[in-house]
Amino acid sequence: MEFLEELQRRRTFGIISHPDAGKTTLTEKLLLFGGAIQEAGAVKSNKIKKGATSDFMEIERQRGISVATSVLAFIYKDKKINILDTPGHKDFAEDTFRTLTAVDSVIVVIDVAKGVEAQTEKLVEVCRMRNIPIIVFINKLDREGKDAFDLLDEVEQKLGLRVTPLSFPIGMGYDFKGIYNIWEEKLNLFSDDKKQTVTKGIEFSDLNDPKLDNIVGENSANTLREELELVYEVYPKFSKEVYLKGELQPVFFGSALNNFGVKELLDCFTEIAPTPQPKMSEERLVDSKENKLTGFVFKIHANMDPKHRDRLAFVKIVSGTFKRNAPYLHVRNGKKMKFSSPNAFFAEKKEIVDESFPGDIVGLHDTGNFKIGDTLTEGEHISFRGIPSFSPEHFRYVNNADPLKSKQLQKGLVQLMDEGVAQLFTLEINNRKVIGTVGALQYEVIQYRLEHEYGAKCTYENLAMHKVCWVKPDDPKNEEFKEFRRTKQRYLAKDKQGQLVFFADSAFTIQMTQSKFPSVKLHFTSEF
Repeated sequence: MEFLEELQRRRTFGIISHPDAGKTTLTEKLLLFGGAIQEAGAVKSNKIKKGATSDFMEIERQRGISVATSVLAFIYKDKKINILDTPGHKDFAEDTFRTLTAVDSVIVVIDVAKGVEAQTEKLVEVCRMRNIPIIVFINKLDREGKDAFDLLDEVEQKLGLRVTPLSFPIGMGYDFKGIYNIWEEKLNLFSDDKKQTVTKGIEFSDLNDPKLDNIVGENSANTLREELELVYEVYPKFSKEVYLKGELQPVFFGSALNNFGVKELLDCFTEIAPTPQPKMSEERLVDSKENKLTGFVFKIHANMDPKHRDRLAFVKIVSGTFKRNAPYLHVRNGKKMKFSSPNAFFAEKKEIVDESFPGDIVGLHDTGNFKIGDTLTEGEHISFRGIPSFSPEHFRYVNNADPLKSKQLQKGLVQLMDEGVAQLFTLEINNRKVIGTVGALQYEVIQYRLEHEYGAKCTYENLAMHKVCWVKPDDPKNEEFKEFRRTKQRYLAKDKQGQLVFFADSAFTIQMTQSKFPSVKLHFTSEF
């Protein structure tokens, strides 16, 4: 029975948003309310040298943005909460897309002044494709912003969601007095002028109670009554079943910086969010209640501790119990492996765990055995899908700037590419190395990490290409494929797995190539 109890306690979710919507601040405050940290790091303030707990790489602290997904876990009301804080910056979208394969639900953070932004639309689209349950948190209510109803309309129209507010603001910006918690029928107010502390919730099952006028003032009370009447009329009643199917999205309002509305979000989340869900593998649907272990690697992080050249493979457990020192099958390699020090996470703090359950994220020390998408089982040959490499949009030649450090450069490139930071291609004609990324900022991160973690320096040269396509001929021995290889040899390369790729300088080139060599199929992702 213990296994099923542990399963019911787990909640694994990702936090996604456009950069600067306050995602990392919200993560900090969730940890604060969960009792996992004593003080929240000021994410932007340079005066306070303590960085945000989830931003632990040096480059993240310098820039004030998250560039890698971090994993945080804590216990709240006897529930084990696993948070995956993802990068919001579009240049790191691939890391976020991969992380979304490992979560059971999502919280989307939206800035009250900016509303729905482009990056949020892309990420929510990925969640909707997978029917992931979504909660929306509208943040920064202590600043002037858009009207609450306008924002709800925007979320519905731009993100294609069907929303229902579970809390509602009283005023906004300078007039922001607090929040009425529809879910618990409670009123939460600021208790002083500094807007830093929050009163205990005052229960208000009847909003016509004259006490409300005394507490928030007659005008605010009347406005709140009118707005809530409209909310009850216009928006559907919340239903947990419909939310879990991904067809209804509850909305909370608050200000993460001022701890406002965060506890309400967390209390409701622990009640309604899904427990670990079944996951589709290529062979069959794997139920989280199965006793045999299955799990997959969705992220690899090199040098979490720069003093020790360690690589950690992040494994999401889908079913069964992961036990320390038990032998598990690495499906792709066909080898049995044991892990003597599996880690549980708290940002960069790690502790060794003896047992982990479905929904948990386990860090395994890796000497180069794992790739993103690898599966671990107790012997069954299955593999989880949906973690492809996408065709990059930026390409640069990478040159060694210090000939004495070519070994370090080679090792650094291989390890960083295993992490999925970017993709490495080797041209067939001259063996030159090309790095492909989703966004230009990645090149800075690679250069910085090569120098600071591996002691290697590199320079870049631009390579004007449109896309890279993975090549799959119908028959590798036919004349058409040989002709394709002969005429396109300058543009052919191998990816890290040794798969053949074709560099195309324009969409027109791809079209022409496909019509000239119909038996040679070109793909934009590495999983086909």
